[in-house]
Amino acid sequence: MNDLTGKVAWVTGGARGQGRAHARALAAAGAFVVVSDIAEQIDTATYPLATPAELADTVAQIEADGGAASAARVDVRDVEVVDELVTQIVSTHGRLDILIANAGICAFTAVEDMTDTQWSDVIDTNLTGTFNCVRAAIPAMRAGRFGRIVGVSSGAGRGGMTNLGHYAASKWGIIGFIKTVALEVGVDGITANVVCPTSVATPMVMNPTTLQRFRPDLDDPTPDDAAPIFAGLGPLGVPWLEPEDVTRAVMYLVDDPGLTTGTVIEVNLGTTATRT
Repeated sequence: MNDLTGKVAWVTGGARGQGRAHARALAAAGAFVVVSDIAEQIDTATYPLATPAELADTVAQIEADGGAASAARVDVRDVEVVDELVTQIVSTHGRLDILIANAGICAFTAVEDMTDTQWSDVIDTNLTGTFNCVRAAIPAMRAGRFGRIVGVSSGAGRGGMTNLGHYAASKWGIIGFIKTVALEVGVDGITANVVCPTSVATPMVMNPTTLQRFRPDLDDPTPDDAAPIFAGLGPLGVPWLEPEDVTRAVMYLVDDPGLTTGTVIEVNLGTTATRT
């Protein structure tokens, strides 16, 4: 792993789950990490979102490991707040080198039953939120002639998924958007890539609403109840990833010397092996 000492990284959706794992790895490699999260509930999300306490705990864990970090409550849908954070990062640290655009929400709804608010909450958080953060970060990265942008998509960004029309649309959109960014900023020493994880053992998946989608025969299924169903989705017989499994792909793209850009890494447990 490259030494990231002196680099400044920003991880969105970093209060827990994948974002926390990415933030801890970046800090362990020497970067100062700004961890942001909305840290409040979005009504159309069908599971509890992260809390201010969880956001603070991410920073505490990084510091306990000997790293350096700060926390910021940021709704990535809010352009002014996003821009203000980037201005603050550059003012405080003089640079912004790495952006992990990880913030996202998910909810199950059939297209014909989907409300305008359900659609917009997912699209605005996952896709427009990624756009807002990337757009804000690019000038600082151009100024430093260095940047590593990683967008977090999903297996839903590689195929349709029943009752996840808004989520799939947002995750497909992230891929097209980040590939375009790669074309626009490559000459300035900035790479832009995407990771596409399959199901990850985070609160987005390990919650009663999602688990019951996979075990509708049970009133209150546990992760153990749903594990065989998840395991059957791919050839490895493994039900889901841990957040750190995705972090390895993220860090590979951050560590790259600048030769890999505009690409997608699927951390998929083989679930896409039958797709073209």
